[in-house]
Amino acid sequence: MPKARVIPPRFKIPTKKNIRKHLCKDAQLSALRSGFELIPDHRCGVSKISLPDVLMSGFAVFDLKDPSLLAFDNRRTPNDGNMERIYGVTKIACDTQMRTVLDPVNPELLRANFRTVTAQLQRSKALQQFTFYKGCYLLSLDGTGSYSSNKVTSDACMVKNHKNGTKTYYQQVLGAVLVHPDNPVVIPLAPEMIITQDGATKNDCERNATKRYLDKFRVDYPRLPVIIIEDGLSSNGPHITDIHNRPNTHYILGAKPGDHQLLFKNFDEAVQLGTADTFKCVDRKNKNIIHVFTYLNNTSLNQANLDLKVNFLDYKEHNTKTGEVKHFSWVTDFTISSDNAYILMRGGRCRWKIENETFNTLKNQGYHFEHNFGLGKKHLSEVFVMLMMLAFLIDQAQQLCSPLFRAALERAGSKRALWEQQRNLFFCFTLESMAILYTMIVNGFRPAKPDIIYDE
Repeated sequence: MPKARVIPPRFKIPTKKNIRKHLCKDAQLSALRSGFELIPDHRCGVSKISLPDVLMSGFAVFDLKDPSLLAFDNRRTPNDGNMERIYGVTKIACDTQMRTVLDPVNPELLRANFRTVTAQLQRSKALQQFTFYKGCYLLSLDGTGSYSSNKVTSDACMVKNHKNGTKTYYQQVLGAVLVHPDNPVVIPLAPEMIITQDGATKNDCERNATKRYLDKFRVDYPRLPVIIIEDGLSSNGPHITDIHNRPNTHYILGAKPGDHQLLFKNFDEAVQLGTADTFKCVDRKNKNIIHVFTYLNNTSLNQANLDLKVNFLDYKEHNTKTGEVKHFSWVTDFTISSDNAYILMRGGRCRWKIENETFNTLKNQGYHFEHNFGLGKKHLSEVFVMLMMLAFLIDQAQQLCSPLFRAALERAGSKRALWEQQRNLFFCFTLESMAILYTMIVNGFRPAKPDIIYDE
């Protein structure tokens, strides 16, 4: 028998007295609109549709999880009033206008809106749930593709030349999220585009994008202590040296034998000589799982960086019931001991959350990340990535802080189902707020008779 889904009780709309200020969906949408109003309009003269209206309309496409700009344009009537009441949009741009107006907008100007949301989470102490080790937050970084075509390109696209003479034009994005092993929610920060840089003759790469990102991150969050967690490609000398030179920044980076022959050779020798420390422990929740830790402190990273010392952690997870063995290894700047090896292991394995809870969610749970909403000639695709990530950030903030949102998600049964109900209710009913929409999903509502409009 399948497990019955728990249906939440009827939910009363919270009053202003018991709402956590700045954290409800409507307050965050209002703050986002205010942030868009600070972005200077690149157009000369008086425009029929304001830039904040166009930006907020573009955000609404991703907030309502429409599969395309055209679908949003076709479905928004006859309830345009909801766009004004909920998103503050007085005049809605059609899909062509939206692409034309947003293409020249500098995507860097949208970074401030990410800081606004995270500042709200900090002010309310909600972000403290992500504190991991020694007051630091886990910051997971990874890249993924955001655009690819064999025909359509722009100045920002990188080029991949194939042996058969064809070319692929593509763009990528470096995602950045705050994660915690005990929290299913992730907090996405402003991403960094991996695209052809001005004046560059070569393709951009994830390593260069990471360096640019860390520069911008420290401007946005100068005092936030973080632990960078990345895959094995990141554990190289220049990147680790760059992290060492940044204040309040630590790292737990994956390490593979093929990339670090000297490191693993030194480790194997230390194991044979007995100078590497090792210990075992049984998992607290699953007695069939045995954790085996072996670590070596203050060893050289590789032959090219003999003076660069790192601390190496080797970890094996044995399942005595199935016989399965999982093997991981990391380098870190934290001195490893039997007291913190388990903690560092959990932090290193948490890197997968950027794949599972971020990229997978954006691609497969209604955000349509892999759909081409528009490339443009300048920045259109970058602006759409920023707006999509803003929508994802606000959704994650709601899942973290809003009991009403969580009740609606529980009632819907899945995020895809929630987005579908949210979109249908938005376009079919006159609404005063997103709080009313979510309450309709939780409590249900009495269907009204259709008021059919006949042309005279």
